[in-house]
Amino acid sequence: MKLLLKRLHRTENSTIGELSIDGKFECYTLEDKERDVKIKGETAIAKGTYNVSITQSNRFKRLLPLLANVPNFEGVRIHAGNTNHDTEGCILVGTTRSKDFVGNSRLAFDKLFKKMQLAQKITLTIE
Repeated sequence: MKLLLKRLHRTENSTIGELSIDGKFECYTLEDKERDVKIKGETAIAKGTYNVSITQSNRFKRLLPLLANVPNFEGVRIHAGNTNHDTEGCILVGTTRSKDFVGNSRLAFDKLFKKMQLAQKITLTIE
């Protein structure tokens, strides 16, 4: 499974994008603001391609997608949430979007996660 995150809209607080699976639109994304210098819990991850595995999250107490080998970050996951206050460097998903917000996040995450659980190998490219 090849996930592609295209970053589209940037504000002082967040970055909104679109996530596709094997070239087909899946949902919107919300990340922290892109910065030249990383600020812990407030910076979007670097553009690039990352392997993704599904592992137990100690914080969320459930299985979640985890991005591997993200420079200067640990524990970057894809999960539900609505604003940059929910990200802490992770990627949030939703079915709707507006300024600094994605909506119906649990619905979008559950749909995406079911597909990810069926995949043998998952990569995420951020551009």
